[in-house]
Amino acid sequence: MKRILTAAILIPLVLLAVFRAPLWLLLLLTAAVALAATWEYLGLVAVLGNEPFRGLSCGAMAAMFLLAGCSEAVYGRGSMVGSSVLVLLLTPFLLLSAATGKQNLKSALPGAAMGYLALPYIGLPLLLLAALRQLPGGWFYLLFLFFAVWVGDIAAMYVGKSMGRHKLAPRISPGKTVEGTIASLVFSVAVCCLFAYFVPEISQWLERSHLLSGDARSLAPEEFGRGPLLVAALLAAAINAAAQIGDLLESALKRGAGVKDSGTMLPGHGGMLDRIDALLMASPVAYILFSVFGGKLVQG
Repeated sequence: MKRILTAAILIPLVLLAVFRAPLWLLLLLTAAVALAATWEYLGLVAVLGNEPFRGLSCGAMAAMFLLAGCSEAVYGRGSMVGSSVLVLLLTPFLLLSAATGKQNLKSALPGAAMGYLALPYIGLPLLLLAALRQLPGGWFYLLFLFFAVWVGDIAAMYVGKSMGRHKLAPRISPGKTVEGTIASLVFSVAVCCLFAYFVPEISQWLERSHLLSGDARSLAPEEFGRGPLLVAALLAAAINAAAQIGDLLESALKRGAGVKDSGTMLPGHGGMLDRIDALLMASPVAYILFSVFGGKLVQG
């Protein structure tokens, strides 16, 4: 029940942010999620016996989103991702310099490395969500990504519990099954294809309902067409596969730390990192694929 109630609150808030939030607010929300997930991740780093460097890592994470927002305001659409490279390049030197001042280098140096990993593992994928929204048809890309991840997660959970017989990766995540994995892929592709097919009608309804803000309305409703469903199916399959890999990667991290959940922030879901683990791998894959093939879906 807690899981359902939490989802019932979070999903409408996410959709509201996708449709209505101006870019600065979207960046602020994603930065808050990134910082919460980073704090939990660094807690796992500490459990593994390494120095977490919480202040520097969280400071670098905040700087990445702040610089992205400033860059987008000054240079316009498409500049926020490039601006994050500066933070990614400078942060290793800051963390390694801090590590050399520690008495126990055996835990400080690996801790510095794992602290830096939070930026490409958590920060950049979440920043790409805002960058996706800024692409022409960005709200559609974000919803396509969320459907590929959320529907797959729900299908894997229910099919895996009711029909799962063959363990997928028992050493990493004993609860995951081959049957759940297949169901995740199949249902994700089916729902995303339906979404892509009806996007002209959906975009017109959203416009008539005044649900799209200026930042989200990058294409007029009449510019949305029915793209090839084969393209939608292949993109959904790739994103879903990446999401399932992301889920397994976080499971491996928790298994190494000997914990069940990354935190307790979200009742019924564990921590923030538990809730976004699939997105962390799916978001970069989606950004690359939509940047190259997205036009075939929204302007068919």
